[in-house]
Amino acid sequence: MYAKYYYIYILASKRNGTLYIGVTSDLKKRIYEHKNDLIEGFTKKYKVHILVYYEQTQDTESAIRREKQLKKWDRQWKLRLIEENNTEWKDLYDDL
Repeated sequence: MYAKYYYIYILASKRNGTLYIGVTSDLKKRIYEHKNDLIEGFTKKYKVHILVYYEQTQDTESAIRREKQLKKWDRQWKLRLIEENNTEWKDLYDDL
C-alpha cells in the first residue's frame, strides 16, 4: 500500500502580492487547475497563480487544521513563512 499525502499550499499573485491558502491531496493537479483558471473563485478573479509555499502531511485532519491555522495568521507572518522557505518567491510548481 502506498502512503497518501495531503498538501497545504500558498499561492501568490506576485512577490508580496495577494495570497491564497488551500489544501489538497493532489498538489500538482490542483495547482494546474489554479494556473489555468479551471476553478471559479478567488484565484481566478485575482490572478493568484504562483505556488510559493507548500507543506506535506499524511494526515487529512492535520492538513485541514494547518490550513485553518495559516489562514488566521497575520499577513506578515505568512510573508515571513514564505520568505524563510522561498526567498526568491520562485514558482515551486516547476519543481513538482
